[in-house]
Amino acid sequence: MMYKFSDKGAILVTGASGGIGAATVRQLCSAGGNVIASGQNTDQLHKLAKETGCATLPFDLASEEGVREAIEGLDVWGVVNCGGFGGEIATPMDTDIDIFDKVISINARGALLVTKYATQSMIRLGKGGAIVNVSSQAALVALKGHISYGSSKAALDNITRVSALELGKYGIRVNSVNPTVVMTEMSAFYWGRPDIGEPFLDQMPLGRWATEDEIAAPIVFLLSDAASMITGVCLPVDGGFTAC
Repeated sequence: MMYKFSDKGAILVTGASGGIGAATVRQLCSAGGNVIASGQNTDQLHKLAKETGCATLPFDLASEEGVREAIEGLDVWGVVNCGGFGGEIATPMDTDIDIFDKVISINARGALLVTKYATQSMIRLGKGGAIVNVSSQAALVALKGHISYGSSKAALDNITRVSALELGKYGIRVNSVNPTVVMTEMSAFYWGRPDIGEPFLDQMPLGRWATEDEIAAPIVFLLSDAASMITGVCLPVDGGFTAC
């Protein structure tokens, strides 16, 4: 099915200078979406804009003032909260609390800030809307070394459910996708280790890493009218890992 977004308002995608965010921007633009791409790497955003025709709007997810100034006054119909920070591989016994705080600040608090200010626009416009939060399989099951990241994404899943409850009366749907590992340069340092990656894949029914487009596709679906009766869902996109 080809989704159409040409009749919708602007869709803000955070984390668009990263792999999943950029893939989401490409798919939305291909479907006629009016996309605003945000991220920290302005060079990557510029390249993405030249490739897709999207607008760009860099801002700092950790700053409420920065988020508010960027989003206030925009006519936003949709949001993809894809901006994130991986943090560290650590146990509860040896975690660096400063890093834990930063992970929570960006992954959970940052997404909540974007939701807070973007929904003011959605409610003002009175045309409903859709939000998709990019969570993780680490929110659904315990993964060794993921105390900070998993905690932040579990918080994001609850933000998803409570937001769906509160915003439904305005016709605004809120869902999450919970991806497995996409083997990027950032993830390869850990998941690319044979002693880590191979046992993980052995537990997964599909037995392979996800691609960026395989995560972007369900994001686009959840934004679309094809998902018009779906809200409050945390959708695993994990090759069956969390089903086992």
